[in-house]
Amino acid sequence: MSPTLLIELLTEELPPKALNTLGNAFAAAIAEGLEKAQLLDGTPDFTAYAAPRRLAVQVRGVKAVQTDRQVLKKGPAVANALKDGVPTKALEGFARSCGAAVADLSIVHDGKQDVYAYEFTQKGQSLADLLGEILAQAVKKLPIPKVMRWGSSTHTFVRPVHALTVLHGENVLPVSVLGLEAGRSSRGHRFLSQGEIVFAQADDYAEQIREQGKVVASFGERKAAIQAALNERAAALGASVAADDALLDEVTALVEYPNVLEAGFEAHFLAVPQECLILTMQQNQKYFPLLDAQGKLMNRFLLVANIAPDNPEHIVHGNERVLRARLSDAAFFYKQDQKAKLDSRLPKLANVVYHNKLGSQAERVARLQALAAHIGAALGADAAAVARAAQLAKADLLTEMVGEFPELQGVMGRYYALHDGETAEVADALAQHYRPRFAGDALPQGAVAVAVSLTDKLETLVGIWGIGLIPTGDKDPYALRRAALGVLRMLLENNLSINDLLQTAYDTFPAGYLNADTVAQVAEFMQGRLAVLLHNDYPHDVVAAVLAQRPDRLNDLVAKLQAVQQFKQLPEAAALAAANKRVQNLLKKADGSLGAVDENLLQQDEERALFAAAQDLQPVVAKALAEQDFQAALAALAGIKPQVDAFFDKVMVMADDEAVKRNRLSLLKQLAELLNAVADIAELEN
Repeated sequence: MSPTLLIELLTEELPPKALNTLGNAFAAAIAEGLEKAQLLDGTPDFTAYAAPRRLAVQVRGVKAVQTDRQVLKKGPAVANALKDGVPTKALEGFARSCGAAVADLSIVHDGKQDVYAYEFTQKGQSLADLLGEILAQAVKKLPIPKVMRWGSSTHTFVRPVHALTVLHGENVLPVSVLGLEAGRSSRGHRFLSQGEIVFAQADDYAEQIREQGKVVASFGERKAAIQAALNERAAALGASVAADDALLDEVTALVEYPNVLEAGFEAHFLAVPQECLILTMQQNQKYFPLLDAQGKLMNRFLLVANIAPDNPEHIVHGNERVLRARLSDAAFFYKQDQKAKLDSRLPKLANVVYHNKLGSQAERVARLQALAAHIGAALGADAAAVARAAQLAKADLLTEMVGEFPELQGVMGRYYALHDGETAEVADALAQHYRPRFAGDALPQGAVAVAVSLTDKLETLVGIWGIGLIPTGDKDPYALRRAALGVLRMLLENNLSINDLLQTAYDTFPAGYLNADTVAQVAEFMQGRLAVLLHNDYPHDVVAAVLAQRPDRLNDLVAKLQAVQQFKQLPEAAALAAANKRVQNLLKKADGSLGAVDENLLQQDEERALFAAAQDLQPVVAKALAEQDFQAALAALAGIKPQVDAFFDKVMVMADDEAVKRNRLSLLKQLAELLNAVADIAELEN
């Protein structure tokens, strides 16, 4: 096995939210470059390292020199390479480019014709010669949105780079990047390291930098150690850590040698809503709040220090002092906000711009009230509660707490509404109308909350789309994709019309505000998002079959998808799907509308049999559809396969007699209506 290659870039503190991505991208790019250069013993086997001040990678089985290889260089065609038996300039030029005489060339067949060729052994290049370019390309390809220069250097990187370590086994490779020459030394933790670290060989990297440098270089290892220590500390207190994966990743990217400590704050701060305290601790201080067995916030928390002193008391007290100031601010905001009722803030929404083309937040609230009344009535919700919730939905935007923590909009609305004496139904709707905030988030509960949540998202979708701010590529600044998915998830559970909702939302805007084709465009957009949503759980052809019907109400969509998935397993399914496709192609050739089938024009036994089978099947399918038993409807359709097969085997649809042809097309139209009663089964694949 060839030796291990180690590359480390020692930098200033790297952006914490991007650290893990940068580490993985750097390692993968190095491994990919080595593989393309044919410098690996086998498939890439590498370990990525990413710590606050370093990116590194170990790649195992890296050759010192490429293997020699036989190369066959092809030249001009034999037919054109000689003129009166004398080599042409093209042939002579090809020979010169190969460093050979014409006599040294051979003739091979390239699959089309005979050509002159030159075969030679290409000596493998050394790792030392190739690695500089591989390293430069890996640095260049890193996903860095903004680079910087440092000192008098003209080189650019995400942060200043101070040292480069490149070892192949025990040997330093003479490569350079970002103005730095490779060596075998690095530096560890700013305060805990034993000094300069000199690596004896590439395989010792992780252990040596941990022991001498007090740096856990592996991002995954640090994260696992922090998580285990957090859980252990929490368990000792009979608590659990308030989960936040993003915070855990960020803290992992901030520390080199993690040390989890326990601290606390005064119990009187618990009078402030725990969401405020949790957000303050997580967002401002990067602390880990603790919850008791009932999910209530405790006045203890955990923090991750980057040093491990014998007595951490001064670290704990220092963090407690900083947090006390933060919590005092939160308590002050909460107390001040409670001095004014939510509805007293409503007039001030007229001074808050929603969008310069869509007016103020007060104008938006008026639209929300109109749309919510319509949706609430369709859901059978309490009209007064819906009206009140829609009226107050955006009032908490003017509170001190939401001004400090925008993430708490809705959450604080609920607390303040309850304080003001609003009903629990209204207060809950204020908190829940932002749901779902992200993929997998809970849906709002109760008709009032659902009505206001649908209203909020539909008004955003139609309004923002209607002024031309359409999502493009990965850009979606107004989160219209998320809003559409939220609406669709709620409509899967409620019997409401998509087109009716979109049109009603459009009508709440003053004439001329929005583009005339907004409703049609948003409806099409939502069909696409619906397909994305359903593809997570169902095969793409099943989804395509059901969505081909352009469903306007989605509450029975899951039942249809499950029924079509079951139907696809039937032995008759493939033949009926193919027949349906054939039927649709024939119907496209029909001129004008087709009427009812005239039994007197049915000439062959096979078409009479198909007509009779279709007549018998219609009431069966209609009854199953009325009962929403889509599986029964599709199972009944399987029974018509023999008549369909016989019809297409024996009957010429496009007959010379125009009346007979149109009658047969009418019969196929009747058949198509049956076959597509639940879904367009022509979309199903074998």
